[in-house]
Amino acid sequence: MDAALLAALHAGSFPRPWSEETFEVFLGDPTVAGLIAGQDGFILWRGVAGESEILTLAVATAQRRRGLAKALLGAALTRASEAGSTEMFLEVSSRNHAAVGLYRAAGFEDAGLRRGYYETDGDREDALLMRLSLTAPPPPTIS
Repeated sequence: MDAALLAALHAGSFPRPWSEETFEVFLGDPTVAGLIAGQDGFILWRGVAGESEILTLAVATAQRRRGLAKALLGAALTRASEAGSTEMFLEVSSRNHAAVGLYRAAGFEDAGLRRGYYETDGDREDALLMRLSLTAPPPPTIS
């Protein structure tokens, strides 16, 4: 996948987007276990010692609310589990209600709070640390 496309999609989804160079570093990082990407969205995660961490998930604004984020998340969880990960973690802005809802619907649970973790336009936002067991029975299907 092209780092420029990833950076462009990310820029449309986050107030402090990652640069093309940042994505090039991630794509060359041996701990980055997976990338599922298309023209309208992507999910990127790393895996180490049986644990995986979602680094970012982005969907083009025009394609939101159509199930793409749900599909990307589901595919990433399946691939991480198949690769031997037993847990998936992520951090998400506590103000990003759509993303928090997506992750909770997938079975993620709150595992911690990082106060003032994200900076957006001079403001600080808390990050929810969320966790999902990949060995437990699967959660109900997200609808």
